[in-house]
Amino acid sequence: MDIGSASGLAADIVAALTTITDPEIGGNIVDLGLIYDVSVDADGAASIVMTTTSRGCPAAGFLQHAVQAAVEAVKGVTAAVVDLTYEPRWTPDMIRSGVFPVAARH
Repeated sequence: MDIGSASGLAADIVAALTTITDPEIGGNIVDLGLIYDVSVDADGAASIVMTTTSRGCPAAGFLQHAVQAAVEAVKGVTAAVVDLTYEPRWTPDMIRSGVFPVAARH
């Protein structure tokens, strides 16, 4: 799913995820491109696929738990599963356009 085109409950989840800041880079995890997928079934069960800026990131556990808590707090969500993946590998090119100056992205 294109995170930017989320609607309904998925859009509410994406909005909640924008409140989580990556402690390494300082931007929110949605704009940084760390959220790969948000899906919600008809019963309100949410599935999130996310990554971190690098394998072995010391903030991985913190971020995964923060995502879990943020999603579970969204009205209408009945359950949440957060999967951490490193495929595809995150790169600075995944940062949303206009979020950081170009020089900071490379």
